[in-house]
Amino acid sequence: MNYETTIRAEAAEGVNADYTGDYAGARRLGGPAIPRWLLIGVLGVLGALLGILAYFVLAGGEPAPADDDNSQAPSVTVVTPGTTMVAGEIEAPGTLAARRPMPVGVVGEGGQVLRVSVDAGDWVQAGQVLAVIDRSVQVQQAEAQAAQIEVARADANLAQANLDRALQLVARGFVSKADVDRLTATRDAAVARVKVAQAQLSEQRARNQRLNIIAPATGYVLSRNVEPGQTVGAGTPALFTIASGGEMEMLAQLSEEQLAKLSVGTMATITPTGSNETFKGQIWQISPVIDQTTRQGTARIALSFAPGLRPGGFATARINSGSFTATVLPESAVQADEDGSYVYVVGDDNKAVRRPVKTGAVTPNGIAITEGLTGKERIVLKAGGFLNPGETVNPQVQKK
Repeated sequence: MNYETTIRAEAAEGVNADYTGDYAGARRLGGPAIPRWLLIGVLGVLGALLGILAYFVLAGGEPAPADDDNSQAPSVTVVTPGTTMVAGEIEAPGTLAARRPMPVGVVGEGGQVLRVSVDAGDWVQAGQVLAVIDRSVQVQQAEAQAAQIEVARADANLAQANLDRALQLVARGFVSKADVDRLTATRDAAVARVKVAQAQLSEQRARNQRLNIIAPATGYVLSRNVEPGQTVGAGTPALFTIASGGEMEMLAQLSEEQLAKLSVGTMATITPTGSNETFKGQIWQISPVIDQTTRQGTARIALSFAPGLRPGGFATARINSGSFTATVLPESAVQADEDGSYVYVVGDDNKAVRRPVKTGAVTPNGIAITEGLTGKERIVLKAGGFLNPGETVNPQVQKK
């Protein structure tokens, strides 16, 4: 304590005077001193700015004017679509075919084809000759059988004459009753042989007629698989294929859910692939079974004959499945990705929310939404592909 007192006394007596003089000179050389209140004010302003910046960084946004919190949010056009009646339509691919195809082949014993009178694409009538097979040998056999009839008739006539003479002599006792019975049996056998010969001739002629290839019904020739000079027989594949009455059909492939919505008699419009022409048809049969591999069934659509309908070709069917109530949106409002179709719904807090939907028929007014919407929501009409779920937007109602 005494030591400290001594130092302070010395500073007060001598050292302080010299040091004070030097320090004062130094301050005069460095310029005027900064006021303390100014430093405090600058530090206060910087602290306030840092506090405001930290607030907006932690809040996840940028400062906005007090009178409009969405002034920096993107503006989007929204619509409240409501609901409307939509004519249901199912679109299905399929194959064109003859409704009743009839393969026509060799009925008789066959032979060499002499003449073919029709070609694919021709109309034929029931009973019309399509092709003729050589029958020169069969004709000779028929003539021989006709001669056998004459021989049998001669024998029958002779047997009848013998019986007549015996009947005249039996009364005189020259011919016994047993002889008469024998002659009667001979006559009956001769008459029977005549009938057998006649039946054999008819059979031979019928066989010869079967050498002609005949159209079994009126129809449209789809294919011809025979040429003159070709040898055909009972094992030869079909020589012609005829569409009975020219009737066609489309075999539309549909899912189980789609089949459940259809019934026999439902109208459909068919468009062949590669053609702009359409044809009206009607479902006449719905497959009673489902393919276990594809999980699809077949709806058979009857079509009238038309040159533009070629069996074996592909076509698209648009089938009327009845009317239903749904929300209809423009195509620009409906987005799609690997998770399916969706739209953006703007809530009361102006947040864009992704909502999955199920689409239905495509109408002239847009796409029908069958599931996911009630029609009372605010739907982003355009630019949905540029939004992110949960993003704040500035909704603008579409002007009508």
